[in-house]
Amino acid sequence: MTPEVPAPADVDRGREATDELDDQGAERAFAQGWALVATDLDGTVIPRDRPVSARTLAAFAACDAAGIPVVPVTGRPPRWVTPLAEEAGLRGQVVCANGAVVYDLDAGRVVLEHPIAPDVLREVVARLRPVLPGIGFALEAVVGFRREPEYATRFDGGLEQRVASFDELLVDAPPVVKILAKCPGVLSDEMVAISHRELDGLVNVTHSNAADSLIEIMAAGVSKATTLAEVAGDRGVRAEQVVAFGDMPNDLEMLRWAGRSYAMADGHPDARAAADDVAPDCGDDGVAQVLERLLSWRGR
Repeated sequence: MTPEVPAPADVDRGREATDELDDQGAERAFAQGWALVATDLDGTVIPRDRPVSARTLAAFAACDAAGIPVVPVTGRPPRWVTPLAEEAGLRGQVVCANGAVVYDLDAGRVVLEHPIAPDVLREVVARLRPVLPGIGFALEAVVGFRREPEYATRFDGGLEQRVASFDELLVDAPPVVKILAKCPGVLSDEMVAISHRELDGLVNVTHSNAADSLIEIMAAGVSKATTLAEVAGDRGVRAEQVVAFGDMPNDLEMLRWAGRSYAMADGHPDARAAADDVAPDCGDDGVAQVLERLLSWRGR
C-alpha cells in the first residue's frame, strides 16, 4: 500500500508545531539559570506616545522580587532615563547612549564613559560630509549636547550648550560619548550603509529609528552588548544567564550576545533576524508576556 503523502499545508503546520515546541523547551531550559533582564526602552517597553504599561511595570517588579534585576539598555542619554526610571521603579545601573555611558540611578551619577577621541570626531565628519550632502552633526556628552545649525532637534530644543559650526563645537568640549547625524531625505538604513562603507571600522555606527533620517555613532568597539557584558560581569552574571529584548539595529549586538533574546514583532527586520525568538508587539506588552512566562517556569 502506497503511504499517504502529507499535503504541503499539513507539512507547514507540522513544522510550525515542532518549532513552537523547540522554542518552548529552550525557554524552559533557559529559565532555570536565568539571572538578569536587559531591555531596550523605546519601541520595546515604551510604545510610541504612551507610558510604560501597568502590566510591564508589574512584570519588572515580579522579576525584582524573584532576585532578577532589570537593566535598561538604551540609546537615550542619562538625562532622558532618570524620569522614566522613577516611573518604572527601576534601580541600579542603566546602560545609556548605546553603551557609551553607564549611569547609576541609586548614586545619581555616571560610573563609566567610553568617549570618542577628538581626532576621530573630526575624521568622521570629514568623511561623511562629501557623501551625505546636507548632513548636520550633534555631539552628545554626559553633561549635555552641542549641535550644528543644520542639525534640527525635536526633543532637547533650548537645552543645547552650544549651536555653532563643527570646529566651534569642539572648543572646550567635554568628552563626547556619541555623535548624532541627520541628513534630511536619506533614511536611517541608507545612512548606516553609507557610513559603514566610508568609515570602515573607525567607529560603531547604528540607528534606532528606521523611519527617521538619523544615525548614532559611538567609539569603535562600543555597543550595547560590550557595556552590558561589563555590567553583567560585575554582578557575576554570564551571557548565557541574560535575557535581552530589543527592536532596532542598535540592539543587534545585544540580541546576539545574550543567552536568550527576543525582538519585538513590530521591530526592524534586522533585529528579528538577530534574536532567538520574537516577542509580541511593544503595544501588546510583548516583553511582559515573555517575562511572565519565564517566571512561571523557574524551578519547574
